[in-house]
Amino acid sequence: MDLIRVLYDPLAPLPTDKRYYEELVEDVEFFGVSSQVYFLLRQKGMLDLTPVFFQERLKHSYMEALYLNTFIGKQTEQLFNLFESREINVIPLKGTVFASKYFGHIGARPTTDIDLLIQISDIEKSIDCVKLLGYTIEEENIPGHFHYSFSKKLPGSEIPLTVELHWDLVKRSTASFNINEFWHQATTISPFRHVKELSDYHMFYMICLHGWRHNLSSIKYFIDIIQMIIVLKEKLDYWVLLEDAASHKTLKRIIRTLSIVYEQFPQLGNIKPFPNQRLSLWWEYKAIRKIERNTFKNYIDFIDYQFLSYDSTKHCLLEVWSWLKTQPLHICLGKSIKR
Repeated sequence: MDLIRVLYDPLAPLPTDKRYYEELVEDVEFFGVSSQVYFLLRQKGMLDLTPVFFQERLKHSYMEALYLNTFIGKQTEQLFNLFESREINVIPLKGTVFASKYFGHIGARPTTDIDLLIQISDIEKSIDCVKLLGYTIEEENIPGHFHYSFSKKLPGSEIPLTVELHWDLVKRSTASFNINEFWHQATTISPFRHVKELSDYHMFYMICLHGWRHNLSSIKYFIDIIQMIIVLKEKLDYWVLLEDAASHKTLKRIIRTLSIVYEQFPQLGNIKPFPNQRLSLWWEYKAIRKIERNTFKNYIDFIDYQFLSYDSTKHCLLEVWSWLKTQPLHICLGKSIKR
């Protein structure tokens, strides 16, 4: 967390203690953010100020991510071409398009799968497309969720490549979300007519919801949000975001997520103040780093995140009921805290 603060604060000096970097490299690799840290350090001209062993470890992970992202980018382009030929509207979520646009380079943010937003009326046609390109291993669909997953095995790799087809961004039982608003403001990606990208505003909204859905359980979610704030600055209108979130019944989720980010990185207030920041009492870094597990604060944070992040009592109760139906209480609680 200290290093991320330095990377986004032009006045903060880099630590010089070698032991600091020996511990730091473990944290960076634990969260899988070597590529982001390497690229940001290099971009800001700070990489050569770190120990050689630290630079080499980061560069190795960065090059691996670059090769993988380049491959996934080509696979994504094949999907784009097929969707375009069949006149199916599609929007890439995160992935290589996100890395290139908001980090400035395809290798600056690693990705392991392909997330696509489609319209619910195009589900069957979209499934036909991904299966035609070899993604024939279908994962079991989770009731109430809003995506299907299809994978294909890759030569020489034990890990398959997965395409997730999303038709929404939140569970409909816990919000009054209107995905059509995102489609209406999406713009086409040249040279396509049916391949589109979210507006900057809606991409930020989606990234915040994505961070909330994982309870900010990795530094990578912080970096995504911070990077977008730094890049977009005045283009972001928090009052519009809060108004839309209130209408969509996602207000508590947005406030919780951005409050934690701004609390951990207070220098963001000098760049883009968040007008509705709340004190975050239970979220802590030690829990996601697995330094402390199953403490009282962890359990309270889990309850706050899992059940109290909803804007209406109805949505709260529906989520409690959905959670109770999936697994026994002691098993589900344990898994959620270890996340």
